[in-house]
Amino acid sequence: MNFGQNLQYLRKMYDDMTQEELAFKLGVARQTISKWELNQGNPELSKIEEICALFNCKADEILFGDLKISNAAYSNIELEMIESFDFIKYTMISMNPEDDAIDRNMRLAKKLNIKNPQLIGWDFPNLSQEQINVYHMHGYTSAIILPQNFKGDLEGNVIEKRATQRYVTITIKEPMINPFSLISNAYKAIGQYIHTNRYVFDHFEFERLFIENGIEYMKICVAIQ
Repeated sequence: MNFGQNLQYLRKMYDDMTQEELAFKLGVARQTISKWELNQGNPELSKIEEICALFNCKADEILFGDLKISNAAYSNIELEMIESFDFIKYTMISMNPEDDAIDRNMRLAKKLNIKNPQLIGWDFPNLSQEQINVYHMHGYTSAIILPQNFKGDLEGNVIEKRATQRYVTITIKEPMINPFSLISNAYKAIGQYIHTNRYVFDHFEFERLFIENGIEYMKICVAIQ
């Protein structure tokens, strides 16, 4: 049974709740929570129902599922207020859209005389099944964050704006070592966090690659209402 591991995982996902805080909410002793998490005892049905209501999960998920998503490459999930920003974007659909879109925007940034451009990006999902299954294509959107009060000639590109907003964020160390697993599971972990804490996804998310001390990182940011 994975109940103990799942309970500990959900407790930490829920604003890093302590055992004492959870015990208070459930009306039990802290030692009881510790025993449950060590699988040295099981709560009665009424307490399982309370736990599921608190963490917004189903009984079979917490009792028999494997909820924990963890990897040494991941930072802790955080809530972060990101200040408003303007950007211009370019979407590419091809067999290698990330490199194509990023290369195009790096060249555009040079034309616009934007030094050390900050790029963000996200998957573009609106492809046909023929593009995906027959031609093995996928889509990617790359965006240049514009410097404040930018006045240059945008060469026909449209400025889009994001207001100051809260984001759920996670950072991945060396994401390209195993991108399909590391990036996909990072998004799943953020999804769990949003669901457990009853936040509302605001239909905008992005990724940002950066280098720190010679090591590549990816920061994933998912907007919430």
